[in-house]
Amino acid sequence: MTTTFDHVGVATTDGAELAATFETLFEAPLVHEEVFDGMALRFLELGDGYLELLEPAADGTIARFLDGHGPGIHHVALRTDDVRAALDRARDAGVALVDEEPRPGAWGHEVAFLHPKSTGGVLVEYVERDDAP
Repeated sequence: MTTTFDHVGVATTDGAELAATFETLFEAPLVHEEVFDGMALRFLELGDGYLELLEPAADGTIARFLDGHGPGIHHVALRTDDVRAALDRARDAGVALVDEEPRPGAWGHEVAFLHPKSTGGVLVEYVERDDAP
């Protein structure tokens, strides 16, 4: 099983404005947009990974995050070639899981989250991408 960087998720109240700012500052092109699970998602390509901008499209996880924490980094995502094996490894290491089993994520990828209480206060997402190199 390999694990590499995939993206950083950033919660924002205005994804279009932040995308335009990041496109200008970092020359990071917008490569994907979708509305998923109560969020408007925008992915900007940056080197070998992405910046994912998470804007609430309805009440839900990101709306609650913004209410409690304000805009900023929401999670760090790591690409894996086997999300189930990654979850097993985390479980065996005593890490608290948000997801016991993978679930559908953005772009139709399989994802699962590790609880921040076990990962230094950082919400970690595993992403299994069909298009991974």
